[in-house]
Amino acid sequence: MKLAALVPMRHDSERVPGKNYRPFNGIPLFYHIISTLLECPLIEKIVIDTDSPIIISEVKKSFKDIILLNRPKHLISGDVPMNDIINYDVSQVEADFYLQTHSTNPLLTSKTISKAINHFIQNERLYDSLFTVTKMHKRFWDSQIRPVNHNPDELLRTQDLEPLFEENSCMYIFKKETIVNYGNRIGKHPCMFEINAEEAWDIDEELDFEIIEFLLKKKE
Repeated sequence: MKLAALVPMRHDSERVPGKNYRPFNGIPLFYHIISTLLECPLIEKIVIDTDSPIIISEVKKSFKDIILLNRPKHLISGDVPMNDIINYDVSQVEADFYLQTHSTNPLLTSKTISKAINHFIQNERLYDSLFTVTKMHKRFWDSQIRPVNHNPDELLRTQDLEPLFEENSCMYIFKKETIVNYGNRIGKHPCMFEINAEEAWDIDEELDFEIIEFLLKKKE
């Protein structure tokens, strides 16, 4: 079994400028997820797909064994679907299985990643892909003001509601044939892998930087 970890990182980001390489807890943000992936023995290759000269320079300086892919110009725009980028990466890096994650999940642990990999490999006859989720016990409504997972006339405690699961984008694991055949990192027979909300926190806004940095320092 050969498993490659894919970490796509653009140089520019719209809501949080330069977030992938911005200093976070004393080091560039992407150092955290790369260091975490390096602690996972089942990952054979770690691949960074980027158009950033800053990230390329930092990787060459600090991570000698990381594979660098220069992102083609037609895949640089922020509105390019992630599946298109993953398809390109898979065409460039040979493996049986792929794991894709982001630099913006610095609280994701090597223990959780390894647990997800093991679960997927042990059940690969049942699943063609895996994606991480966060369980949510809250009252949800749709845009037409209709209850999604609760009865307004029956006010159950939130912990007793039927849970909904958020695709938190922390981690995806898929077979090569899944992305090749369907053009999607989530196949026709996926597995949801639950992780806790704190570990799944994603840096998407400026405030996230401060909150997650606080959580990381508290954890340390």
